Order: sequence, then structure tokens, then C-alpha cells
Amino acid sequence: MIAPLLLAIVTATIRPAAPAVGDPITIDFPRPAIVDASPDYEIVSQHGARVVVRTFQPRAFKVSGRMGEVAFSDLVVPVRSVLKPDDAMQPAPLVPPRALRLPRMPFIAIGIAVLLAIAAWTAVVLLARRSAQTLVIPELPPGERFRAAVIALRDAPRASMRWARLADALRDYLAATGSIGRELTTREVLQRNDSPMVAEILRQGDREKFSPWGAMPGDFAQVAEKALALAPEKTAEAA
Repeated sequence: MIAPLLLAIVTATIRPAAPAVGDPITIDFPRPAIVDASPDYEIVSQHGARVVVRTFQPRAFKVSGRMGEVAFSDLVVPVRSVLKPDDAMQPAPLVPPRALRLPRMPFIAIGIAVLLAIAAWTAVVLLARRSAQTLVIPELPPGERFRAAVIALRDAPRASMRWARLADALRDYLAATGSIGRELTTREVLQRNDSPMVAEILRQGDREKFSPWGAMPGDFAQVAEKALALAPEKTAEAA
């Protein structure tokens, strides 16, 4: 597979022995050599005594250069064509690509996930409807709601914002049992209801909500007892 060539006193070894068009052709000289550039070939690399060239022309070409003090110009490199004899030079007919079969497992997994999601949402809706039907709690009359809120605050001396919560419960009760709207200010409520007890609760609640000093000192339990008189227990039961 190694073809030594002897030109004058210059010898070189060419590999492969029968290179084809486009193949890298390695030329090994006995000593470091410099190859001349040429339009007939391309110098791929050149290191010491080894030179690599290639060509895309289907014919032999000559390499020239210098090896030390010896010049050479008739180093013939044979090149064989990759085409068949009498090739018509026509490109091969294109073959249409084969259609790839889509995998079925992803679609099956997606379908199962969709069915599970539908089943889960259906169960949630049915349970919500059943809960809405079975957990209907009758609304307490305004008087009972007010008494329950007042008693809970009266019996919880450590609860936070007691005056404010008592004022809110009173506003709710007045709005539910009269014409005093929940949206009215304290001044507007007192213009319609001049009860000193109502005034004290609302003003103490405002102080606790909006004043940086909070509510003024007062007997919360005593005021809560007075507030219970607004909705007597027998009235609440009758309602």
C-alpha cells in the first residue's frame, strides 16, 4: 500500500497508494521539505518532512518544492475518480422520505390524564352540591345574633378590639331592625338614635379603631349589659 516515487535524487512516500478525489494525501519526504502552492492541489498541512495535500480534480498532478538544497518539480501524485466509467453525471433520483409512525403511548397517556381530570372535577362538583344541600344552616334572627356577639365579648376580657367589635355588632343590629344604614357615620347614626349607651359604644369603637391612644377607660361589662337590653331575650326568642 506504500508507493515510493524516485525523481532525480528525491524520493517520497505517498499514502494512500491510490488516493481518490477529495482524499487527504500524505507525502513523506526523507528530510524536511517545503511544497510550493499550486492551483492543482490544496495544502492541508505541512510539518517538517510530512506534507498533506488534496485535490478535487480527477487526474494526477505534480508537486513541486524544495527539500533542503534540492529542488523538485516532477513528483507525480496519482488520483483516481470516484465516478464509474462513462458516468452520465446525473444526480441519483430523490427518494421520498418515509412517513414516520407516530408513537401511540403519549396519546394514550394524555387520554387517560384527561379522563382522570374529568372524573375528579365531576366528583368535586357533586360533593359541593351535596354539601350545599346538607349544610344549610338557618340564619339567626338579628336579636339573637346581637345578643350572642355581645355576650361573647362580655365574657372574653382579654379579647382584642372589644369596643370596636361591639360597635360593629351594634351597627349590624340597628341596620337589621331599623332604618339606620350600616354605611352611616357615627354622627349620622346618633342624629337618628340619641341613646347615651349607643353613643358611648360607637365612640369608644371609633377611638379603638382610629385613635392612636385607643379607647378611653370604661366598664366594658356594664356597657355590654346595657346593650343587651336593646334585644331582650324574650324578644329574641319570639323573633
